[in-house]
Amino acid sequence: MSQPTRRILVTSALPYANGPIHIGHLVEYIQTDIWVRFQKMRGHECHYLCADDAHGTPIMLRAEQDGVSPEQLIEQVWQEHRADFTDFLVEFDNYYSTHSPENRHYAELIYRRLNESGHISQRVITQAYDPEKLMFLPDRFIKGECPRCGAADQYGDSCEVCGATYSPTDLKNPRSVVSGATPILKESLHFFFKLGDFEAMLATWIASGSIQTQMANKLNEWFTAGLQEWDISRDAPYWGFEIPDAPGKYFYVWLDAPIGYMASFQNYCDRTGLNFDDFWNPDSSAEVVHFIGKDIAYFHILFWPAMLTGADFRKPTAVHCHGFLTVDGQKMSKSRGTFIKARTYLNHLRPEYLRYYFASKLSDGIDDLDLNFDDFLQRVNSDLVGKVVNIASRCASFITRRFNGQLADSVAEPVLYAEFVVASDSIAQAYEQREFGRAMREIMALADRANQYIDEKKPWALAKQTGAVTEVQAVCSMGLNLFRLLALYLKPVLPGVAAEVEQFLQIPPLCWDDIAKPMRNHVIAEFKPLMQRVEMAQIAAVVEDSKEQSSASEEAVGPLADDPISPTITIEDFAKVDLRIARIVKAEAVAGADKLVRLELDLGGETRQVFAGIKSAYAPEDLPGRLTVMVANLAPRKMRFGVSEGMVLAAGGGGGIYLLSPDSGAEPGMRVK
Repeated sequence: MSQPTRRILVTSALPYANGPIHIGHLVEYIQTDIWVRFQKMRGHECHYLCADDAHGTPIMLRAEQDGVSPEQLIEQVWQEHRADFTDFLVEFDNYYSTHSPENRHYAELIYRRLNESGHISQRVITQAYDPEKLMFLPDRFIKGECPRCGAADQYGDSCEVCGATYSPTDLKNPRSVVSGATPILKESLHFFFKLGDFEAMLATWIASGSIQTQMANKLNEWFTAGLQEWDISRDAPYWGFEIPDAPGKYFYVWLDAPIGYMASFQNYCDRTGLNFDDFWNPDSSAEVVHFIGKDIAYFHILFWPAMLTGADFRKPTAVHCHGFLTVDGQKMSKSRGTFIKARTYLNHLRPEYLRYYFASKLSDGIDDLDLNFDDFLQRVNSDLVGKVVNIASRCASFITRRFNGQLADSVAEPVLYAEFVVASDSIAQAYEQREFGRAMREIMALADRANQYIDEKKPWALAKQTGAVTEVQAVCSMGLNLFRLLALYLKPVLPGVAAEVEQFLQIPPLCWDDIAKPMRNHVIAEFKPLMQRVEMAQIAAVVEDSKEQSSASEEAVGPLADDPISPTITIEDFAKVDLRIARIVKAEAVAGADKLVRLELDLGGETRQVFAGIKSAYAPEDLPGRLTVMVANLAPRKMRFGVSEGMVLAAGGGGGIYLLSPDSGAEPGMRVK
C-alpha cells in the first residue's frame, strides 16, 4: 500500500581523512545505505549525504610525515574513500569534504549566531605544550604512566589497563607523542560553548523518542553529572578554519565536522536545484536522520542539536546509533589479520556477501556485531546461493529451453503468491525500524517456502511425463514469480544482484509498488549464474593479505610489541600490593554500561563489590563460583554505578580478556605472594 511521500535527508558519520576505510566502518555505511535504498524503493524523496572529515591535528601531522600538504593528503584519501564506498555499493547522492567553502560559511555562521546570543564564553586555560614542536598537545598526543595503576604508555585522558580517567597533567613521566619531548604547561585563551544553556531543550528532545532507549539511558548519566562547557577552539598550528576575529585560534574539528552534513547538502542543492531551507529551517516538515556509532553519541545527541537550536536551525528528527564490529569475538587485530581494509576484502570477495551478513545481524539496538568467518560462509552459501539463487537456476532452464523464455499467462498458485505479497508489510516494517536481521529471517522463510513448492511440484519429473508440458511452464513460471519477489525484498541489501535479476527477468527496476504485479505471458532472458559459493580459501586469503599489509609496517607483533614491559620496580614496591584469592559470589551486567560487570567477591569472611570491564569476554551467569585474584588494598573508587572496592586481575591483549584463576586448592582470602 502506498504511503504519503516523505522528504528525508540521511547522513552517516564522516570518515576521518587520514586513513583507509575498513570493514568496521562499513557496518554503518552499509546499514545506512540499506535504509536509504528501501526508502527510495518505497517512492519517498530521500537524499543520502556524507563527506570526509578533513580537519584536525592528526591530519596536519600525517601530511607533514608524508611530505605533502594537508590539501594533497585529504584529496588523496577522499579519492580512496570514494572508490571503496562505490565498490561496496554504498550509493551517496553527494560525497563531499569538510574542507570546503560551504563548510567554512556554515561554521562561521553558526559560531556568530551562538556568540551573538551569549552562548560562547572565553577563559584562559592551562594545557600541555610541546616545547620542541611549538604546539599545544591534544590529550591523545601525550603518553605516560597511569597516575592510578602505574601502567606505562597510557594516553593523556584515560588508562586502558585500569579504566581510570584523568587529565594529561596527572600523568607520570609524560612525553609528547609528536616529538618525544617532555611537555610543559602553558596558558592560552580558549572559547567555550555553553552546553548547559540547552539542558531543558535537550532533555525534552531526547524524551521525544528521537534516539534509542539504550542511548537515552546513557545520556541520563551525563545529565546527572551536569552538562559542562565545551572547548571549541584550538591554537595554531592547527589544520582547520580560523575563528572569525580571533587570529591564531581555530575551530576544534568536532565543531565543524557535523556542520559538514549541512555543507554537503548545500553543495548538493547547488547542483540539483533543491532548496536548502526546506530541510534545515526550524519549521521544516522534512526529516533529517543521522546514523552514527555509539562512541560519538555525545557529540551528535548533545552538542549538535544544541548548536543547531542556538543558531536557529532545526534539530535532527532522529539519531540512530549502532555498536562496534568484532571479528570472531575479538577486537579487530592487525597481527591476527582481522583488521581488514575495505579494499583488501574486495580483492577477494563480492561486496554483497558482507552486505547480507551485516544485514542478517543488524537490529535497531547498539549492541556490538560480530563477524564470525564460519558463520559468514554458512549464511552466504546457504541463504543466498542455496535458497534464493537456487530458485531461479532450478526454474529458468525449463522456461528458456522448452518455452523460448515465455512465462505462463497466469499465476499457478494465487494463494501462495498472495502469501508472499502479504509478507511485504512486515518486511517493510522491519526495514523501516532498522530491524534488518528480522527482515532477512522473514525473507529466507519465504525462500524456504518457494523451494518447498518447487520440491513438491518436481518440474524435472513433470517434464518427463506426456501431456504435462503446460504444467511444467506453470510451475516454473510460478517459481520465477516468487523469485522476483524475493529479489525485490532483498534489493536494498543486494542492489548489484537485483540489477542482474532485472536484466535476467527483463523487467524495469524493482520497486515496492510492483509487489502485487506478477509476471504473466512475459519473456525472460537466458539465466546466468548470479552468485557463487564462498570458499574458506577466499576468506583465508583476506586474512592473510591483512596480515601481510600490517607486517610491512611492524617490526614485531605480539603482546610485548604492543605493550612493553614496564620500568623495573623493587620487591618493596611489589609488597605494597595485597593480592588475595576471591570467590565470585554474584555477577550481573551493569545497566547503561557497555563493558562493566558488577561482581560480589568473597574474601573468606568479607564481601567486596567490584566493577570489572569484562562483559565482552564473560557472560555474567557463567562467573559465580569461580575463583580469581583481586587487589584487596586498592583505594575504593566511586563510579556512576556505585563504589568499586578493589580490582580483579586479568590478562589482556589482541582484543581478548582472560581472568586470572588460581590452581585447585586455593581458598578465598589466601594471599598471593
